[in-house]
This record gives sequence, C-alpha cells and structure tokens, in this order.
Amino acid sequence: MVAVIKSGRSISRILNYNENKVKLGVAKCILASNYPMDKENLSITHKLNRLINQAKLNENVKTNSIHISLNFAKDETLDEDKLIAIAEDYMKAIGFGEQPFLVYKHNDASHPHIHIVTTKIQADGSRIDTQNIGKNKSEPARIAIEKKYNLVEASKQNKKENTIKPADIIGNGGTKLETKNAIAKVLNAVLTNYNYTSIPELNAVLKNYHVTADRGKETSRVYQKDGLYYRLLDADGNKVSTPIKASLFYQNPGLKFLEKRFLENEKSRRPYRNLLKNKIDHALNSGINSIDELKEKLEQQKIQLVCRTNPEGIIYGLTYIDHENKYVFNGSKLGKAYSAKSIQERFQIETKQSFKETKKALLERNDYSKSDNFQPSNNFQNTFLQVLLQAENGYEPLPYQLKKSGKKKRRKNTTHL
Repeated sequence: MVAVIKSGRSISRILNYNENKVKLGVAKCILASNYPMDKENLSITHKLNRLINQAKLNENVKTNSIHISLNFAKDETLDEDKLIAIAEDYMKAIGFGEQPFLVYKHNDASHPHIHIVTTKIQADGSRIDTQNIGKNKSEPARIAIEKKYNLVEASKQNKKENTIKPADIIGNGGTKLETKNAIAKVLNAVLTNYNYTSIPELNAVLKNYHVTADRGKETSRVYQKDGLYYRLLDADGNKVSTPIKASLFYQNPGLKFLEKRFLENEKSRRPYRNLLKNKIDHALNSGINSIDELKEKLEQQKIQLVCRTNPEGIIYGLTYIDHENKYVFNGSKLGKAYSAKSIQERFQIETKQSFKETKKALLERNDYSKSDNFQPSNNFQNTFLQVLLQAENGYEPLPYQLKKSGKKKRRKNTTHL
C-alpha cells in the first residue's frame, strides 16, 4: 500500500474533485465517518457543511484541509468492506480517527485506490499537527495495515503503476469537465513531486504529458491580473481544447501557489545543483559533437534535455530534467557554461578545431619530404607500379619549360651542280 497525504486551503475543492468523479461514474462514496447521518442520506451540501463548520472552529489555520489517497497493488482484489476497514484503521493510526471524514473508492486507474477527505481542525478548535506525519505516523500505519490485511508491501509494488501518464488528448469537442479531469491527473503527479523554480521549468515537465501552464500574452488581462490557465496540448505541442482557470483545481495551483513552491524549491535543490553539473560535464567530455548526441548521452542517466526554440527553429534555451530525482534546471540556473548559447558555441568550436586538426594531419601525412623514414603504404606501392607499367603516352617526364619549340626549321634549297 502506498499512502499520499496532501494539505490544502480549500475543503470545497477537494470535495468537489471527488464528487465530480462520482458524477462521471468513476468513483463512489463508500464511507462518511463521524457524520450525523448515513452516507446514503447525505447530500453534497451536508457533506461539505460538516467539514467546513468544524474548520471554522479555528479560522487562524488557513491550510485546514487534508486529502489522502491510499493506493494498492494492481492485482489486489479489495471489496468495499475491506477498503472501509483499512481506511478506518489508517485514520485512527495517524490521529484522525475522531475527525469527520469521507472515503471515496475510485475506478479511474489500473490499480485500486481510495481517497479520503477531512480537516485538521478538531472539535475543540485545536489543530492536528501534520508536520512529518508521513514519516512519524503514516509509515508505521502502512506497515501495520499491510501485515494485518496481507497486502502487497509498498516496496514490492511495481513502480511503473505510479508513473505519470500523458493526459488524453481532447479536442475542441471535449467537455470542460473532461479537460479539467485530464489536466488534474497530471498536476496531481507533477506539482508537488518535481522541483522547479519558474513556469518555464514547470512547463518543461508538463509538456511531456500534454499539459502547459499559460499566463497569456503580456498585454492580456489574465497576465496583468496575475492569472494563470492550464491547457491541454496535442501531440505537436499546440494548445487545444478549453483553457481551465487554475482556481478551479482543488490545489488552486495559481501564480501565488507556484511562487511559494519556487521559493521552497530554490532552497531545497541547492545541494543537488553540483551533482547535476557533474553529470552533464561527464557527458560533454565523452567525445560528443552535437546537442543531439548530448541528449542521447544524458538519457542514459535518466536526464532529459529540453531545447526551447523560436518559430524559426533556433534554440534559445535549454532545460535539464532529472526524472529519477525529480529536479528541473534551466541551463542558465546551472551556470553560463550550461546555457544554450555556450553549449552551441562549444560544439561549433570543437567541430572547427576537429576539422583543423584533421586537415593538418592530412597535410602532414602527404608531405613526404618531412619524414626520413617514410614507408609508402601498399596502396601507394600499387599505384606507383601502375604508373611505371602504363603506356608511354600517359607519362610526361619533361617539364614544360624545357620543351623545345615545336617549329621546324626550313631546309635551305641547294642547287646541285
């Protein structure tokens, strides 16, 4: 079992995310714990108000919502009763057993999983401390539950099950909800797992999965109001379908959210910067002569090199993505030597230098007078023998300057007596 815990500022967004899945027929609410009525009798309003009213007991806490997903191995068969029991045991173990919480079973992935929605504000108005909850409480709970219910251990699950998949490409005919759900899957996997410090760095990752963050043109109202949209891309990277406001996603991953992530990531990635530079240096010093060869070399280390080009196809920027460690760096952030201009100039200089060295070597190889020990190759010996044996009229031993004039002298007429 794999547990993922996320904190948020909007209970309604988390709830609506799950309820929209229910409307689409790919999710079901299987438990409403610590609610005054059974789940069958609860409307969406009832579900939401119970959580919001408890969160209001301490309005000083802004990040008051908790969204948890419990993910199980692909081949595990778990009925609703077992999923409910697992959810209750898990919530009790991490200190949320007395909280009101909703459990949703989702059917939109290849592996079984449930989502849990709750608040960290308790009935007395105090806040449940979630600092290091993953390490201190969630991990021990996971291990105990795996043993109790004979589940596949998290370390033995196929890692490919949890890898990000590109969003389904939806054309202009797709509904807004379909577009939003497709984008949300990618955002859930990228926003908190990858380390990026700018929108271009974030987009370098998102574009691998047919999604982009779009601020619009600098003259647009969206840009001037610090707005942000997320859009789907087609296979060629062109924007398609309806743009979705960042505020409509439950994480609310707008500009304020991203700027906070930028600052946090800038600090946490400093120790990794030199490690990535060393990997790139190793690739650059391996005898490669082009950016395409650099891409192939870095891919062997699970590092993706993204070239940003203008409409004319000219490369103006490079971004390095380490998919194994989830770090993203624009070339200029690593240092001047790793920028698009420097890398391209490096290959141009090396190509010219290589050409000069090759030309010099050819000239020296053909200047036989410089070597007292020159030994002609077999090819040269064969050619020389052919020259000696060829017909005379094919060989001119006399220099042109020493040739006699072709004019014939006239013989004087003599009279014989």
